Amino acid sequence: MLSAAKMSLYRSTGLSSSPTFIGFDNFVTLFNDPIFWKSLKNTFFLLGVFPLVTMILALFFAVILTQGKIFEWEKTLYRLVYFLPNVLSMVVIGMMFMYVYDFNLGILNSFLDFIGMEAFKRTWLGESGTVMWALAFTMVWQAAGYYMVMYISGINRIPEDLYEAATLDGASPIKQFFIITLPLIWEVVRVTITFFITGAFNLSFIFVKVMTKGGPDHASETLLNTMDIQAFMNANYGYAMAISVVVFAIAIVLALLVKKITERDVIEL
Repeated sequence: MLSAAKMSLYRSTGLSSSPTFIGFDNFVTLFNDPIFWKSLKNTFFLLGVFPLVTMILALFFAVILTQGKIFEWEKTLYRLVYFLPNVLSMVVIGMMFMYVYDFNLGILNSFLDFIGMEAFKRTWLGESGTVMWALAFTMVWQAAGYYMVMYISGINRIPEDLYEAATLDGASPIKQFFIITLPLIWEVVRVTITFFITGAFNLSFIFVKVMTKGGPDHASETLLNTMDIQAFMNANYGYAMAISVVVFAIAIVLALLVKKITERDVIEL
């Protein structure tokens, strides 16, 4: 990290043994670069959508699979199905969803044809208005099962007596979730929120690189993709390290904010 911060103050191709010291010129250039601001906006879009939707879905499935009225073999089956995307390579998932979103052959547009909603067909990865939502959905599909397993682990540690007592007192399943389940797995939720932040950076980098290459017209480019392009395609290594410093600062600030905002007394069982 210190080496990257130091290199951000130099003009370097990454291969030269004698980089040129230029102070904060890389950062001045960075903050005047419209592509940087577009990639920053896209990154914050994913940081907003991905954690929220993934957490809601993961919690929903975790509650259903631990407290729902379904057979044990069904629970095992559903856990395997939901966790399956985490077994697959993210590159494979990215390539698979490229075909899902394909205009002519993709399942999504074929389904819209089937239900008579042809007007909603889109070139999902080729339009600036839909590409980020398509990427966000792919990220959520890949990650929800992983976090579901973490929440299931937390819920399984809650004594069943608490739910039985709440049921006798007339508490509905929804009320039980908010007064028993969520408070008692809150530390797990706090940890996963931090994972969501790092996951949004990492998943977006891989899926953008595989599925869109940042297009159309930089509409899906994120900070890490911009850094990758500058470092390994434009041989502008010092500039890329300036972007990495910004990414590191954003990740640290968000992690500290999450830690502070979600802080509360731990409830002992």
